[in-house]
Amino acid sequence: MRARGGDLRAGRPHPRWVIKLGTGTLSTPEGELDLPQIRRLVEQVSALKGEGWEIVLVSSGAIGSGMGLLGYQRRPAAIEELQACAAVGQPQLMRLYEELFAECGYHVAQLLLTYLDLDSRTLYENARKTMEHLLSRKIFIPVINENDVVSYEEIKFGDNDRLSAHVASMVEADKLIILSNVPGLRERDDGGGRIIPLVEEITEEIEAMAGKTRSERSVGGMVTKIEAARIVGSAGIPMQIADGREKGVLRKIADGERVGTLFLASGQR
Repeated sequence: MRARGGDLRAGRPHPRWVIKLGTGTLSTPEGELDLPQIRRLVEQVSALKGEGWEIVLVSSGAIGSGMGLLGYQRRPAAIEELQACAAVGQPQLMRLYEELFAECGYHVAQLLLTYLDLDSRTLYENARKTMEHLLSRKIFIPVINENDVVSYEEIKFGDNDRLSAHVASMVEADKLIILSNVPGLRERDDGGGRIIPLVEEITEEIEAMAGKTRSERSVGGMVTKIEAARIVGSAGIPMQIADGREKGVLRKIADGERVGTLFLASGQR
C-alpha cells in the first residue's frame, strides 16, 4: 500500500476521519439491520459534517443484512453463500443510508473495493481521486465496503477492519475510528478485565490481549483491529476503538473525551 506522503493535516481547516461501522454496531442480535441505531449514527455523522468534518464511512453489515433476508441464523461457511448474502444485503444497506442521510441534507456515494484494487497503482489512485472529489463537494459521504460479491479469500476474515485502515491511509485521514460492539481493548483475551485507554506501542503483550469474535454475524474481533492499528500507525494515523452504541460516542471523541482505546501513531509516541 502507498505510504502516507507528508502531513496534510496542518492545511485542513477541519479533521478528516475514516469511521468504520462494524456489523455488531449496525445489527440486532437477530441479524436484522437496527434502524434506530443506524439513525443515531447517521445523525452523529451528519452533525460533524455540519461543523466541517470530512467523513468517510467504511461500513460492514451487507452480509449480516443478507443473512436475515435469506433466512440464515448463522454466518454461512461457503463462499458462494456469503457472496449471495452480500449481493442481497448491500442494496438494502445503501438504500437505508441514502434515506437517513437525505433527511439530514446529505447524500451517500457507494464505493466497493477489493484488495486487488488497493494493490494496483492505477486502481488505487483512481479510488483516491474519486474520494477526494466527493469530499470536496461537501454534501457527499463516501460509504465504502469490500466488494464481497467478487472477493474470495478476503471475505473470510477482517470484517472491514483492515480495509478501513488501508482506506484511512489512502485518504490521509487524521484519525481512524472503529465503532464496534466492544468498548475497547481489554486486559484479557476473553473480554474481561479493565479497558486499556491508551496504547502507545503494539507490543507482544498488547497482541496477547486480543481475542477473536464470538459473534455469528461478525468476523475478525480484536485481532484484526490491532492489525488495523498497526497499518495506520505506520502511516502516521492514530486509531480509536469505541462502543458504537455508546450515546453520543462520535461527539465525545470529537470533544477529546477519553472513550474506548486510543492507539497512537508512530510519530506520536
